[in-house]
Amino acid sequence: MHLNENTKILGRRVILVPYEARHVPKYHQWMSNETLRELTASEELTLEEEHEMQRSWREDDDKLTFIVLDAETYARDQDEITAMVGDTNLFLHQDPDSQQQTAEAEIMIAEPDARGKGFGREAMLLMLKYAQAQSQLKLDKFEVKIDMDNAASLHLFKSFTFVETRRVEVFHEVTLERPITADWIKWLDQQVDLRTQSYQ
Repeated sequence: MHLNENTKILGRRVILVPYEARHVPKYHQWMSNETLRELTASEELTLEEEHEMQRSWREDDDKLTFIVLDAETYARDQDEITAMVGDTNLFLHQDPDSQQQTAEAEIMIAEPDARGKGFGREAMLLMLKYAQAQSQLKLDKFEVKIDMDNAASLHLFKSFTFVETRRVEVFHEVTLERPITADWIKWLDQQVDLRTQSYQ
């Protein structure tokens, strides 16, 4: 999606930047890890296929993605590749049951040393706030689909007051949803301050 191609989001611990071609080699290296692919329900791709996927994230109107940077590492080195720790994504679609405009959210902290530091929580809150604030997206709700064994992700989204709506044993997957209501937007505003800069 072109919506965020010139937008950098500044958090306390993390910085979110658009997914660019220069980020692909490190991202591809992450996704060579079988455990990470299983947790994210991802297929192993060649480097060229990964570049095609990056172009799809940039061009397609139903996809929104940011690369997550460790803000401290970036402040020290001014090098996005060194500072890369993960990514956060939204897939936009219309819910077939409710006809609501829905954004399926994903968060991945790929660097083992970056886990357990609050990066995933802040990055996801920033992504939810950014998307909710974009009037052109016309979102009604967020949802997540999480592997039943991924206790950390389940705990994270339940702490955002997402509620379980489906459990599909054959896919070993739990779906949680969060309608975008005035009360929840107020809660979100209390959790995170959305600060953006122009990204070139």
